[in-house]
Amino acid sequence: MHDNFIRLATWNIHAGIGSDRRYNLARIIEILRSHAPDIIALQEVDSRGRMEDLPLEALTRALGEYSAEARTIVAPDGHYGHILLSHWAMHDVRLHDLSVPHREARFAIEAALDTPRGRLTVIAAHLGLRAGEGRQQIERLSKIIGTVDGPLVVVGDFNDWHGHVRRTLLPTLPDRSRHKTFPARYPLLDIDGIYCRPAGMLKGSWVERAGRKASDHLPVIADLALVVSVRQEMETMAGSDADIHK
Repeated sequence: MHDNFIRLATWNIHAGIGSDRRYNLARIIEILRSHAPDIIALQEVDSRGRMEDLPLEALTRALGEYSAEARTIVAPDGHYGHILLSHWAMHDVRLHDLSVPHREARFAIEAALDTPRGRLTVIAAHLGLRAGEGRQQIERLSKIIGTVDGPLVVVGDFNDWHGHVRRTLLPTLPDRSRHKTFPARYPLLDIDGIYCRPAGMLKGSWVERAGRKASDHLPVIADLALVVSVRQEMETMAGSDADIHK
């Protein structure tokens, strides 16, 4: 945590291949480490042909203690998909199938995290490219969001070319990042980002321009203030008093 904030990052890493067309996972890790995020969602994580050092394992070792993944393509020499990393334990991890017939498989990762400021649910997604596909997927995702209680962050690459994701999510997730992230060298489109509730949770967000050398998307980083309920504060104080009187 950073001065009572939770730092979160999301990045479509383009399989670790940068603008120089070279695979270099180390520079992805270096850029993310420079911001010290507590929670990270990464899209287009590809281990195909790289079984000697699986990207998920390398990223988890370097950036988080806990991980969950959604494999959307499975091949004999590896797999492809997106992942969620955290410094804090994950509970109730679920994969929600958002796939549309005749299109690439898509999933959302849902996980409840035990942060020092209380329980936070994170949903990480990578939606499809076509407008009709994305519309069906965000409608399904909206129904999933409706089943979640308490503080919530929805994060990822939404491929929101037409604004349908924004129009669907903002009524229930009033805070969002607003950054142009694609294409990384000359960003024109706001398609990667963070939506959250309650209102006021998002305290600040930015993109890392150095990411343009490492991927075709820019990473988005945000600081979140997770409001602790009075009940949680009382339970914490009661626990502290119990320790004192042992």
